[in-house]
Amino acid sequence: MISRSNVRRKRILVVEDNPGDVALMREAIVEGEFHYHLSIAKNGDNAISYLRNLADDTCSSLPDLILLDLNLPGKNGHEVLQEIKEDSRMKLIPVVILSSSDNERDVSRSYELNANSHVRKPGNLMEFANVLKVIETFWLKTAELP
Repeated sequence: MISRSNVRRKRILVVEDNPGDVALMREAIVEGEFHYHLSIAKNGDNAISYLRNLADDTCSSLPDLILLDLNLPGKNGHEVLQEIKEDSRMKLIPVVILSSSDNERDVSRSYELNANSHVRKPGNLMEFANVLKVIETFWLKTAELP
């Protein structure tokens, strides 16, 4: 049996400009079975800089999962997604679009840019926490990731 101390903590990058959504995500993710290392980027430009710095640093590890909002200051979520998926060092990171937009064009564009999924943010706190739990369970506990 592998002890927990020998298991690398999963890393999640949340790209979200709404402090309320960030606080809710942090709470929902931290309550999971494992303890995650959570990083926050408040806009698309910061997210790309953060990821490129990690990719350039041979001692650092890229996130295991990215939760990406579409409506961001600076580079929007689709622009961030496109840059991630075009970079050979980052393209295998699962990116879940977590957005209040249910616009058909936004959803289609997310998948055209190789998002791993597009999930609409629920309207209330309880549903939001449940959606995050499903994302966490699938991407960090069930799916086999590179």
